This record gives sequence, structure tokens and C-alpha cells, in this order.
Amino acid sequence: MFGPITLPFGAKMLFNTVKLKPGVTFDDVEMAVGELCTVVKGTYGGDKGGFIAGQVFKFSGFVSNEGSLTESRTGDDHYAIVTYWRSFEEHERSHADEVFNKKFAALATMCSETKELGYDMLWQGSAGGH
Repeated sequence: MFGPITLPFGAKMLFNTVKLKPGVTFDDVEMAVGELCTVVKGTYGGDKGGFIAGQVFKFSGFVSNEGSLTESRTGDDHYAIVTYWRSFEEHERSHADEVFNKKFAALATMCSETKELGYDMLWQGSAGGH
């Protein structure tokens, strides 16, 4: 559950930003997120549906002075759910499925906004030099 992940070159990445409703904390949504991740991994993993791996992040409040080109040095409090898939089509099929929708609906009631954008992998590398 908390181990390292390996991504094949060419994987599709879905970046979902999740803003919680006022007064809702991650403690409130942690179970819903955990159940959602477990369902995606178990139901749509590998040959069952194209899911490769995923990660959940909380915005730390850090905005890089060195890596930011805009004047604004702020970011709204949010979470990021990052998932990796073999294809966008497999991702969309899984998210249209009733099993996924039941779990996502529980999380959605606690969110003020979610937006999921898809990315094509153009490069990957590691500090190990491979």
C-alpha cells in the first residue's frame, strides 16, 4: 500500500485535483479515498482494466520561487489524486462503471470541486541514471 511504484514508458497519467468543502478535513475523507483507491486497484488493476499505479498528495503550501514564473505565489488548499493507466479509454471505462461510481459518490459529497486532467508521458528518468 505504501511501496514504491514502477511506471512503464508511455503510461497515461490522470491528475485529479480535489478541493474539500469548507469545514471538511482529510481525516473526514480519508476512509472514502482509501476505499476508492482499493476499488480501483482491485477491480481495474492490470489486465482487468488498465490501472497501473496511483498516488495521493496533499498540497503542502509550498510554492517554489525558483520554479514559478507567475507573480502569484499562492495556491489553494487541495489534494491531488494521481493515477497511471495503460490508456485513457480504460480509465474512462473504469470511471463509468457502477462499482467505481458508488465509491466516488461518497467522496464527491465532501468536495467543492474536482477536476481530472489527462497527460501523455513524454519522458521519465531517475537519479540512478537509467
